[in-house]
Amino acid sequence: MESELPDQLNHGRGPLSPGEFVTTISHFHRAEIARMAGWRDRLDRTSNWAITVVAAMLSVSLSTPSAHHGVLLFAMLLVLLLLWIEARRYRFFDVYRARVRQLERHYFAQVFSPQPEYAANWLAILGEGLRTPQFLISHATAFSRRLRRNYIYMYLILLLAWVLKISTPSLQSDAGGIGLVHSLNDAVRNAALGPISGWPIVVVVGIFYVALVVFAFGIGARDGELAHGDVHV
Repeated sequence: MESELPDQLNHGRGPLSPGEFVTTISHFHRAEIARMAGWRDRLDRTSNWAITVVAAMLSVSLSTPSAHHGVLLFAMLLVLLLLWIEARRYRFFDVYRARVRQLERHYFAQVFSPQPEYAANWLAILGEGLRTPQFLISHATAFSRRLRRNYIYMYLILLLAWVLKISTPSLQSDAGGIGLVHSLNDAVRNAALGPISGWPIVVVVGIFYVALVVFAFGIGARDGELAHGDVHV
């Protein structure tokens, strides 16, 4: 056996016995689960960083009238950076997730509930994926999925806080009183950022949020396991 091993490594080996196949599949499934879980943990870390940024910036901006509303605009950019990083990580996670689901769908499900002639070539597809690994989704699709799943809610909170900041006199350093501003122009005036007047800032923020909605709900297919209501990991 020891003398045959180098030759098997150099030239490939023949078909596995049933026992060897089960052992190989079990170890491979366990390894892919670990890799998928590792990238899942990286995704959660990025999301946690984003939540921390949102909470910290909300606390700084709304706790005192001297805090500028630009803090919330800066938070939007920081969260965008974290979302971009998380989309990149999600592409790696999706590769290992797909392998795990192939094993569960085509092997383990067939063990528990056999179906005749169900995707007979799945092993060849899995093997080619191992031989030449490739991303299964684009960065834009990954960005859309993470935005739709988590980040859209963070951006909604930041938008509401920003509107509250510029429309509440008691939260402005140069104004007093309680309640809301008396007109839209007053709120827009409070949105000024340095030498830039309020209207360009409002327009840019509006365009930014329209783009977010388009990316969240207009990009990436949502069918099969990614559809609403279906279990996914």
